[in-house]
Amino acid sequence: MIEDLKKHMTTLGVNARKAANTLRLVSGETRTKAIIAMASEVRNAAPEILSSNAKDMALAADKGLSPAMQDRLKLTDERIKNIAQGLEAVAALPDPIGAEDERWTRPNGLTIAKVRTPLGVIGMIYESRPNVTADAASLCIKSANPCILRGGSEALHSNIAIHGAIVKGLKTANLPETCVQYVGTTNRDAVGHMLAGLDGNIDLIIPRGGKGLVGRVQQDARVPVLAHLEGRNHTYTHADADPDMARDIIVNAKMRRTGICGSTETLLLDKAALDMLPMLAEALTGAGCELRGDTDACAKVSDICAASDADFMTEHLDAILNIKIVDGLDAALAHIDLYGSNHTDAIITENVAIAQEFLAKVDSAIVMHNASTQYADGGEFGFGAEIGIATGRLHARGPVGAQHLTSYKYQVLGNGQVRP
Repeated sequence: MIEDLKKHMTTLGVNARKAANTLRLVSGETRTKAIIAMASEVRNAAPEILSSNAKDMALAADKGLSPAMQDRLKLTDERIKNIAQGLEAVAALPDPIGAEDERWTRPNGLTIAKVRTPLGVIGMIYESRPNVTADAASLCIKSANPCILRGGSEALHSNIAIHGAIVKGLKTANLPETCVQYVGTTNRDAVGHMLAGLDGNIDLIIPRGGKGLVGRVQQDARVPVLAHLEGRNHTYTHADADPDMARDIIVNAKMRRTGICGSTETLLLDKAALDMLPMLAEALTGAGCELRGDTDACAKVSDICAASDADFMTEHLDAILNIKIVDGLDAALAHIDLYGSNHTDAIITENVAIAQEFLAKVDSAIVMHNASTQYADGGEFGFGAEIGIATGRLHARGPVGAQHLTSYKYQVLGNGQVRP
């Protein structure tokens, strides 16, 4: 129990700012060493992390969290192994700090270089998934940004255990443990203090969670926000799609893990491909998926329940798939424009011209051709991990990795030039 929350939060901010001055000056080798040590400590702490997660899972069951939400929360030996491997993947990435984006020489002989620099102190507010604690910590250290993490109350014990392993890794590399700080309270006022900026000590807020959390952050934050909105994702099956490929992709896109933001929530099926629907429906229901469709879908397959307009605006994060029959590409594009969230949308077709038109016209952070939307993930993009999927248009878009958590400065090199 924190008696003076404001004082505590202010101290976190002051400590993070001091750590920023240290972290931006240490070598990339030192930061990489720290992340590798974090991975080792996560493996060593696996029994403690699993025990802590068991407490969170018991509380989640008592609260009646949905199976999909419990799946997001649950840790296993394999998932802890994946967390450690994710840390090592980030460690293996090139150092983004000091990297040159471009260099040119002016007619007057001045050479100008655009060089990557840290953003500063990052405040991360997130829900449900404990692996985010490790992902955020590693990406921030890799990009030389101290971070203040505030996870959801449902994962409190798991997050504290993972954070403990991260701190040990920092100490191994002789970095201040204040490079990664965790807000270990369920008091919601802590979020308010972070959104106010902790007396100017937070440079960027990143929310990762449901619509309610992101909406509050965007409305109340007094510092810049890098938003990660819900994934109302679509897979459009065009008339020229290969039926077997369509079946395999759609089942994977919906059912591999229903509780992640890359899960497909709506199947758009071309009217000219309507005869595929019974086969697709059989495969989906066989995998345990509930289907909700429009009038045409329900008329074709009697087991499909009627969908409401609200269903098409919902990120189910569950074994529920909306189905909409559309009359061609333009109708699919119109539906995505109206109901999508600019996250991830895919087309399945053997028609390259149609695929290229879809990829060009859909205004989402990630657009795909003949692939499952479950690939909307920083690790799958080769970023090692991600701090979230940014759906806005400023600074970063799509999976946000270490290289995206940087700004830049211009280095101007002369040999005595004076401006006339």
